[in-house]
Amino acid sequence: MAKKLYYKIGEACKRVDIQPYVLRYWETEFTALSPDKSKSGQRVYSDRDLQVIGRIKELLYEEGFTIAGAKKKLEGELKSGQVEASSAEDSGAVVADTDATSPRSKKSAPAVTIDPASAKEMAQMRKGVEKAIKETEAILALLDSGPKRS
Repeated sequence: MAKKLYYKIGEACKRVDIQPYVLRYWETEFTALSPDKSKSGQRVYSDRDLQVIGRIKELLYEEGFTIAGAKKKLEGELKSGQVEASSAEDSGAVVADTDATSPRSKKSAPAVTIDPASAKEMAQMRKGVEKAIKETEAILALLDSGPKRS
C-alpha cells in the first residue's frame, strides 16, 4: 500500500482509532492540531498531524491527563521535539497532572516532575485504587439492597 501525503478525517480516525466528533473537538482544544483544508473544504491530515493526534489520545486515555494538563504536556513535547515518542517511558520525565481543571483536584497546585519509572508505578497504583473503589462501591450497594432489620 502506497504511503499517502494526506488523510481525510474518516481515514485519520480509523488510523488512530477515534471517532470523528472526538477529533473535531480536539481541534477546538489543541492549537497544535490544525489540519489543512482541501480545495473542497474537507479537513486533511498529514502524518505529523496523525502523530499529534496519537499523542493526544495517549495523554488523555492512557496517561489520564485532563484536557488542560494534556495541552501543557503536548506544548512542552512539541517544543522539545518529543511528540514522536509513543509512551511516557520513551519521552523522558512525565509531568504529573495537578491542574485545577482535573475533576479530582480541589486547588491549583504546581506541576511536579516525576521520573518515568515512578510515573508508571503511580499509574499502576492508581488503577489498583480505582478497582478497589469500584469493588467497595459494589459491596456497599449489595449491603444497602439487602434485607432491612427493624
